[in-house]
Amino acid sequence: MPALVLLGAQWGDEGKGKATDLLGGSVDYVVRYQGGNNAGHTVVVGDQKYALHLLPSGILSPGCTPVIGNGVVVDPSVLFSELNGLNERGVDTSKLLISGNAHIITPYNVTVDKVTERFLGKRKIGTTGRGIGPTYADKINRVGIRVQDLYDESILTQKVEAALDAKNQILTKLYNRRAIAVDQVVEELLGYADKLQPYVADTVLVLNQALEQDKVVLFEGGQGTLLDIDHGTYPFVTSSNPTAGGACTGAGVGPTKISRVIGILKAYTTRVGSGPFPTELFDEDGEALRRIGGERGVTTGRDRRCGWFDAVIARYATRVNGLTDFFLTKLDVLTGWEQIPVCVAYEIDGKRVEELPYSQSDFHHAKPVYEMLPGWSEDISKAKSFSDLPKNAQAYVKALEEMSGAPISAIGVGPGRDETIEINSFL
Repeated sequence: MPALVLLGAQWGDEGKGKATDLLGGSVDYVVRYQGGNNAGHTVVVGDQKYALHLLPSGILSPGCTPVIGNGVVVDPSVLFSELNGLNERGVDTSKLLISGNAHIITPYNVTVDKVTERFLGKRKIGTTGRGIGPTYADKINRVGIRVQDLYDESILTQKVEAALDAKNQILTKLYNRRAIAVDQVVEELLGYADKLQPYVADTVLVLNQALEQDKVVLFEGGQGTLLDIDHGTYPFVTSSNPTAGGACTGAGVGPTKISRVIGILKAYTTRVGSGPFPTELFDEDGEALRRIGGERGVTTGRDRRCGWFDAVIARYATRVNGLTDFFLTKLDVLTGWEQIPVCVAYEIDGKRVEELPYSQSDFHHAKPVYEMLPGWSEDISKAKSFSDLPKNAQAYVKALEEMSGAPISAIGVGPGRDETIEINSFL
């Protein structure tokens, strides 16, 4: 059963869109299994650049069926904005499937997200303000709105009323905001029902039948391992499970059907939002990585925090995801440094620690222990095979592979679809 999971092995923004697109022509289904439009993927096809926030990257691959699974939260306005934008550029989006069990991001979820984050002040999490967290909270509190609810006005109205009973009390009495009218929300959501109808499906059934027919299914995670609600740098995390286990619950496919788990690693490290980041740079090197790497969030537009490669979190990602392979991206960005530091361990309270500490306080105080690797000055963007890389670049890749605990099977040497070195096939 050829089911693959592809996910971020750092804090997100590793280049998952490029990796998914590389496989897109060889797979039958590409499935988003968690997150919402707080995730951003950039895919470069020829001289065209596509920024995807909610849609699976496979939507750009002819013959591939893109699927939004039950674990995703969907903002209908964002969904149709993306679909319309792709249609205007000649992309066929008619094969998209959306789970009827996926939860809807309502207008009041967005409002709650924004006012709550502002209220936290210095203690803010650094959310995107797009209503993702409050929607997942509603899901867990069993007052969430699902896609299928749009086709029963009575149920939809009851659910909106239940959700707003408490939220309006909080908005008016705690945050001094106006109450949100139930009828207004119901009317807005019902306005999407007919437009969504052609895409809604029992995606759990569709995907399991596809695997039974030996179709190739790729499960695409948003964000990254260190942003996982259970296994990330809590509380500075997302509200879902980007780790490999999330693919099973977020798409309704059993773990015995997963044949390969591919982690995407950037050749250095970045992070968006608040939270600890041991290798973060505040000097010219950090600015250079940001400038050369174009490190600006696809969804947020915020500058990404930049730092050297962290082998400790790479090993952690290998462990919690059961990674079988790595795809190393943006190796070309490191061209020009005489020496490249790599974090091989942490120093915490004077002690060397080689594994990710489970204690939030310890991780917050972790200082990177660096090993210096020789750099290279040659342009590597035209490299088509591993042997085409400069010797020092080859040594850098091999060192990262040994430190991270899984083979590096592909290397990104530029942003383009064809600027990738495949060492081992993922299929």
